[in-house]
Amino acid sequence: MTKPIIRIHNTQTDEVIDREMTNVEFKIYEAEQAAQATAKAEAETKAQAKAAILDRIGLTADELKTILG
Repeated sequence: MTKPIIRIHNTQTDEVIDREMTNVEFKIYEAEQAAQATAKAEAETKAQAKAAILDRIGLTADELKTILG
């Protein structure tokens, strides 16, 4: 598997360098991707729980917003 490419742009010389990530950069990239996936899964779980509660009490999200002001 090839690693993602990093683009470095020197704005003073307008030089652009494309290179493969180093091992350290790739480990950080993987950790960030895993953290984002975890955060997304947690947000989806929270949204599903909220929808289940609203369904149980028979309200829509808009109706709840109206009630709460």
